[in-house]
Amino acid sequence: MLAERICDHGLVAEIPETHRDLLDAKFATLATLATDDAPQLTEVWFLYEDGEVKLSLNSSRVKTKNLAARPQCSLFVLDLANPFRYMDVRGRARIEPDDDYAFADRVGAKYNSDLREHDGPGEARVVVTIERTNVFAVDMSR
Repeated sequence: MLAERICDHGLVAEIPETHRDLLDAKFATLATLATDDAPQLTEVWFLYEDGEVKLSLNSSRVKTKNLAARPQCSLFVLDLANPFRYMDVRGRARIEPDDDYAFADRVGAKYNSDLREHDGPGEARVVVTIERTNVFAVDMSR
């Protein structure tokens, strides 16, 4: 079993080359902390852009509110072709407005979707960047 824990205290936790292909995955599971301290898990679309893992979220959703209150989070990416292999990217969420949908349009291009169709009238999008503190890369098939 290969299990790598990549943690550079005080530095950016790097994503190992052995698991970089997972950054092209279609889906990931975002874990946030709810107001009652319970974990809240949601499947999300994401991009790996400029060396950072980023999400486009609707600002009215529970996961976004959780991140605004408590930015600790985890993004779990499972290799669907080999479920013994996965990566867990942990860190803190940095939330920035995406009023012009510039980032949302890039995410939509990956998924062949217009994210505006998922938002109601008056709702807004934000860019959530996971500022990595730990990366756990696991391959139990070895």
